[in-house]
Amino acid sequence: MTLVELLVAMTLGLLVTLAAASALVTSRRGAGTVDAASQLRDNARFATDLIQRLAVQAGFEDLAVVSAPYAGTEAQYAQINQIAIGDLLPNVYGSNNAVPATNDPLNVATRRPASDAGNGSDVLILQYQAARASIDPSSTSDASDRSMITCAGNAPPLASIGRNDRIFSVLSVGLSQGEPSLMCLTQSTTSGAISTTPLIMGVESFQVLYGVDNVTPNAALGPDNAAESVANRYLRADQLTVPGDQNATYANWRRVRSLRIGMVLRGPERSAQSATRQQLFPLGSQYASNLDPGSSYAVTDARLRQTVIFTVHLRNCQNQGYQSRAATLACDASLPS
Repeated sequence: MTLVELLVAMTLGLLVTLAAASALVTSRRGAGTVDAASQLRDNARFATDLIQRLAVQAGFEDLAVVSAPYAGTEAQYAQINQIAIGDLLPNVYGSNNAVPATNDPLNVATRRPASDAGNGSDVLILQYQAARASIDPSSTSDASDRSMITCAGNAPPLASIGRNDRIFSVLSVGLSQGEPSLMCLTQSTTSGAISTTPLIMGVESFQVLYGVDNVTPNAALGPDNAAESVANRYLRADQLTVPGDQNATYANWRRVRSLRIGMVLRGPERSAQSATRQQLFPLGSQYASNLDPGSSYAVTDARLRQTVIFTVHLRNCQNQGYQSRAATLACDASLPS
């Protein structure tokens, strides 16, 4: 064999080796993308199932509480329920583009920084009661039937007593192991301690719109806002606030009939085939607004992403026992007077 023939053979061998190595790298990258896409679908299914279950629990009240008669005035309500309705937080409410306080998530939320990895994510708060195991009114047992769970998957051992005795689940986006994640804040029914649990890693956007029954943005309910029992528009959390009027704000929240959830989940670094610019709309392009920083954002990296949008219709009345005497719908809620 001559030197030229040897060099030609070596060159051909190198070309074959390079082609095989390139095919192997491409195959491995493709397999990684498929695995990442499968994981994103699994995470999306888990998040959807969990939020749907928590949402249909919202507003649930135990038999002894829900059987209390409707109260036509604030004074009657306070007498029956031993709490002023203006002091009772709604069962469904939240904050737009915010981060909940870890020590008091029901009452305190701060504006999310623009540089935060949550991309303008919202806070969703759901409250409900634990059902008593025994429906016998003469029973002295206060054990719950464990059918109601928190976002952490825990079932309170004791049933709720009184309208203000509720359990809660707070959903938001925070960092877990350096990745934006869907977080769960809830409270122990035994110690009272508030705990934070990461549910799903890679959730970089969590957006919530509230389907309301004839509510005017940032305005109190009036004679022209008669309830119809179904949602006729979707509003952001900040649009349900009536400045300077807590009762009116809470009355608007009690008209929430459904939730529209939008999430963007991302895979690990280099899970996509190449780095490309993506314009993302967590709730769809029709809800993109300059007033809502999280409704649209752009990213440029090599991560695979999946957008998930779904709607949950609330199963329970949200009026918390308050209904004006003029109301004709069982689940109506008007401004307390």
